[in-house]
Amino acid sequence: MDWTAIKVVSSSEAVEAVSYILTSEGAVGVQIDDAKDFANLKPGRYGKHGEIIDPEKIPHRESGAAVTGYFPQNIFFPELVSTIQEKVNKLKEYQLDPGAGVVVSEAVNNKDWATVWQKYYHPLRVTNQLTIVPQWENYQQQATNEKLIILDPGMAFGTGTHPTTRLMLEALEIVVRGGESMIDVGTGSGVLSIAAKQLGVGKVEAYDVDEVAVRSAKKNIALNPAAADVKVGVNSLLDGIHTQADLIVANILAEIIIPLVPQAFENLKPGGQFLVSGIIKDKVALVEQELMKHHFVIDQKLRMKDWYGIIAHKSAEGEE
Repeated sequence: MDWTAIKVVSSSEAVEAVSYILTSEGAVGVQIDDAKDFANLKPGRYGKHGEIIDPEKIPHRESGAAVTGYFPQNIFFPELVSTIQEKVNKLKEYQLDPGAGVVVSEAVNNKDWATVWQKYYHPLRVTNQLTIVPQWENYQQQATNEKLIILDPGMAFGTGTHPTTRLMLEALEIVVRGGESMIDVGTGSGVLSIAAKQLGVGKVEAYDVDEVAVRSAKKNIALNPAAADVKVGVNSLLDGIHTQADLIVANILAEIIIPLVPQAFENLKPGGQFLVSGIIKDKVALVEQELMKHHFVIDQKLRMKDWYGIIAHKSAEGEE
C-alpha cells in the first residue's frame, strides 16, 4: 500500500501540537525532524552515551522542525491539507509559535517507510533502568538492572525517545515501588504502560482517543510478555472512567492536561500520584496552577531541553 505524506514545517516549540493535529486528522503515524534533537550531539560521541545517530553522517535540519504525517491515499488531500493549514495557523491563539507553518504533501512508498525507521531507530538506554529496543534488533541485556521495552514503531505513535516521553519514563522510575494500579491516558505506542509493568506496577489500564493508537499499543504490548495483562481501550481522556488508581500518567499537550486534572483527582486514591509531561516552558505555570486549584501537591518538576514533566500527588484528607 502506498501513502501520502503531509509535512508541516514549524518551530521546535510546536512539534507536539502539530503532531496532535496530524494524528487527529487521520495520520497513521508521524515523523519528527527537529533541529533541537541534534543540538547537543557531538562528533566522536556516537554510540558512547546512547546517541541513536551520528550527526556527521545523517542530514538534518539546522533550525526549526518539520513534522510529517502519513495518510492512506484514499483520503481527499486538497481538503485535508487546507484543514491542517487552518489548524496550524490557529496555534498562535494558544501562544504557540507555528514557525513557517508551511503545509505540503507528497506521495511515499510503503517500502520506503520501513527502510527509514529501521535505518535510524536503534536500542537506546533512556533511563537508569529502561532501554527501548526496536523489534528487529537482536539486543542483549547489558546489566542486571536493565529492563527492555520492545517496540515496533511501524506507522505508529512514537519511538519513546522524544524528551516528553523520556521525562515520563524517568518519573515512573522515580515513583514506582511495585504493585501499584495505574491508568495511562493517551497511551499512543503503549510505551509508558510497558515501562510501568517492567518496573513492577500491577494492574494497568491504558486509553487513547485514537483507534489507530490503540491498535499500535496492543501490538507493542504483545511484544512484551511482562505487559501481557495491560487493558487497552478507546476513550477520551478519563470520560466515563471511575477507577481508584495509585498512579495516573499522561504524556499529552498542556492544553489537554488542563481538562484532565479534575478527572485525575476523581480517579486517584488519596495520596495517589499524577505524572504529566508534554509541557512546554511557557505552559508550566498554567499546569501548576490548575493542579493546585484541584488540590494536588506538586512534588517534583523534571526538565529536558524545553520540555517539562511534573510529579504531583492527590492531597490526603487533612493535608496542607
